[in-house]
Amino acid sequence: MPTRIDARFAALRAEGRAALITFVMAGDPDLQTSLEILKALPGAGADLIEVGMPFTDPMADGPAIQAAGLRALKAGTTLRKTLNLVAQFRACDQTTPIVLMGYYNPIYVHGVEAFLAAALEAGVDGLIVVDLPPEEDAELCLPARAAGLNFIRLATPTTDDKRLPKVLENTSGFVYYVSLTGITGAALADYSGVAAAVKRIKSHTDLPVAVGFGVKNAANAQAVAAAADGVVVGSALVSAVKDSLDTENRAGADTVDAVTRLVTEIARGMRRARSAENASPLKRLFGAFAKVWS
Repeated sequence: MPTRIDARFAALRAEGRAALITFVMAGDPDLQTSLEILKALPGAGADLIEVGMPFTDPMADGPAIQAAGLRALKAGTTLRKTLNLVAQFRACDQTTPIVLMGYYNPIYVHGVEAFLAAALEAGVDGLIVVDLPPEEDAELCLPARAAGLNFIRLATPTTDDKRLPKVLENTSGFVYYVSLTGITGAALADYSGVAAAVKRIKSHTDLPVAVGFGVKNAANAQAVAAAADGVVVGSALVSAVKDSLDTENRAGADTVDAVTRLVTEIARGMRRARSAENASPLKRLFGAFAKVWS
């Protein structure tokens, strides 16, 4: 049965544009502000939302997301409260896909069966668990898929053609291509290799391919959207949260707006780029004449 993730990518494919996938940390800087940010994201242009599950040892995350997780933990955020946050969001938004992203330890402590039941009840659509390799699919991936959740895997520049089929074997929803080796928040100086990487992954799967890491602004997103089915923006958004806080890391009047302004800017940039790309030479010619004669 298709999930919200499947339905959203199908709709965007019909529109001829890439998805804007936004990442925010649950409970950063506090649960109420986090909920307000979540609720505001779809209106700002987010097509899918990744919600980070705070963890004390986030080995794949850079300084910005690590700091966001620590702020969330200090604010009392737990896995149970993260699921409640999603449930509150889902009470007023039944269509925007939600993906939980994080590490296996909190899920293991909670109990896989109990976690999956609670995630489904809350309205979660998919999972990204970065420290569970395909060899451990029986641990969480297969039970999640059996329960009706998409299980999204990461592919990286070092995932060669021999390894890729194993990574994709039980992947569903979309493939998350990490456009650089390293931790989140690092800058990607050259996007020229993204198109080739996406093409290589697509030769192994019919799933949409979303690209993340190094996307910080509208120009970056436009470059990625030209080749990918989705663009993931994460560290830039949690940095926008951080920059809006006071010296005690408390939310300010501008915290929600700081995030939504950036999302709106990126979403508009992606849509402008797609509109320009889709415009035929004849339409552009008539447009030029219209400007001359107006």
